[in-house]
Amino acid sequence: MSWDYRAPLRDMRFVIEQVLQAPRGWQACPEWQELDAETAGAILQEGARFAREVLLPLNASGDAQGCTRGPSGAVRTPEGFPAAYRAFVEGGWPALPCAPEWGGQGLPLLLDAAVREMLIACNQAWEMYPDLLHGAYETIKGHARPAQQDWCLAKLVSGEWLAAMALTEPQAGSDLGLLSTRAVPDASFEADGALRVTGDKIFISGGDHDLSDNIIHLVLCRLPDAPPGTRGISLALVPKVLPDGQLNTMSCTGLEHKMGIHGSATCAMRYEGAHGWLVGAPHKGLGAMFLMMNSARLHVGLQGLAHLEMAGQNALRYAFERLQMRAAVRPEIRAAMRPEGAKSAADPIALHPAMRHALLKVQALTEAQRVIAYRAAQCIDEGHHHPDAALRERALKLAALLTPVVKAALTHNGFHGTSDALQVFGGYGFVVETGVEQSLRDARIAMIYEGTNEIQAIDLLQRKVLVDGGLALGLLLDDLEAEAQCCEAAPALAPFAQALRAHCQHTRAATAALMERTSTSTSTAADPEAALRVADDYLWGLTHTLYAWAFAASARAATQEPDTPWAQAKTERMRYGVDWLLPMAQVHWHRVHAVALPLPALALPE
Repeated sequence: MSWDYRAPLRDMRFVIEQVLQAPRGWQACPEWQELDAETAGAILQEGARFAREVLLPLNASGDAQGCTRGPSGAVRTPEGFPAAYRAFVEGGWPALPCAPEWGGQGLPLLLDAAVREMLIACNQAWEMYPDLLHGAYETIKGHARPAQQDWCLAKLVSGEWLAAMALTEPQAGSDLGLLSTRAVPDASFEADGALRVTGDKIFISGGDHDLSDNIIHLVLCRLPDAPPGTRGISLALVPKVLPDGQLNTMSCTGLEHKMGIHGSATCAMRYEGAHGWLVGAPHKGLGAMFLMMNSARLHVGLQGLAHLEMAGQNALRYAFERLQMRAAVRPEIRAAMRPEGAKSAADPIALHPAMRHALLKVQALTEAQRVIAYRAAQCIDEGHHHPDAALRERALKLAALLTPVVKAALTHNGFHGTSDALQVFGGYGFVVETGVEQSLRDARIAMIYEGTNEIQAIDLLQRKVLVDGGLALGLLLDDLEAEAQCCEAAPALAPFAQALRAHCQHTRAATAALMERTSTSTSTAADPEAALRVADDYLWGLTHTLYAWAFAASARAATQEPDTPWAQAKTERMRYGVDWLLPMAQVHWHRVHAVALPLPALALPE
């Protein structure tokens, strides 16, 4: 079989139109009142065509070729990548969610997220280059000086220029307070906020390449009077090419040789007194950069979703083609999955219960996570565009709560679920020709960059739940319980309603217990790591509660589908998730309640 992609357009539209009822929400926003489901569907259809016809053929070849550096040190991307990027720009795709005042199409981020899922599924390494455009656009639009906005925003929106995010240094990975890149005021350059930036950065995706004429670097740095730690971080806009056309004094000093995403140029960058401009206020760069980082975290979560979809659908096709042994299955299962008159005595491995488990797990997780990720994008849309100020504030709180879950859970399952899909291929999955081994390699990085998944768990528990006494979490759980109430009106949906209510109750109880344990100053002083010990389990407990909501909401929406066989199959997959996947939450909530259990110290081997 060949590694192929069939965009899940029907499920995407089902989630957008039926589960989330986004077109109804668009009508409440003045700039989207003319956007309807059919127009959105046409955009998705064209995005699917571009992904499969333009990007998928470059995926394996780009992985094999990787990026190289020419005699001058300039980075070259794999063959076909520049032409594909030109086609992407000519199609207007970079401008999809950007404001019309800067040349954008002004469409919802939700639609951009769905298109991005398809691009990643077909070629993550290529998609890495335009991935940071929207985050850079939001950061510059929100914090840069008008002169810099006028100079570069329209070029970024059109895709004529690309962007890079320069945070990490050899000694400063997750702890950005340790960074040492310096910036000093530049009196020789007549512009407000002009700087000279000096330092070295590593792991810079798209730091240099041959896809665009210019690359706008957003660089975290320190001014001479900077206080220590993260309180002293500023943000500078440092272009590869200056407004006068001269090359800036910055260069790629090396390319990382990586486990996966070989077609993505991961650069070590050196800034040697490079010209730049301060973005935002001095020493407030981290807050400005978070606009870019939060956008990137949603996109990274979509990487996990895309890999799970891609690996799952290819494993499913293979499982129906591969004949091995006769399966011991119930007659109705055989009748549903094996055509009458099949000549071979052997059965497709898809019939075997072990394979059905593996494939149903991947399908149920993929479809539930699509609902969760798209809901996060919808919340961002509502938070920035809805006319009701109270609703905007509420939506942004929900988006902040969902973002670390989307980033951590979807990337975890993107890798481990792709591993499950590889297992379906058996030995063929371990060889290059099948395609799934590349997907597994490419998926692994998403658990690490844009804040490791462990940091996402800490961010969720400490900064999103405990910091406000669980108020934002209460808003989320209220929404989920409203879905349970809707499901209770239909007897056929009772199992979904019951599961969702139970998981919401577990979440409330575990959160209350954790708050009580960590609230008093004496207990915190005696055990400062208490919350940190269970942060990962807390994230997974909440993730399962969100799964319960996605299963219930999808099953309820399926009752309105006129295509009965499709709706029945969807409901059965959601019921599989309730019966076989949700029970794992008990392990995580048990550990959260056992927060007082000690975590031993480590000892180096002798």
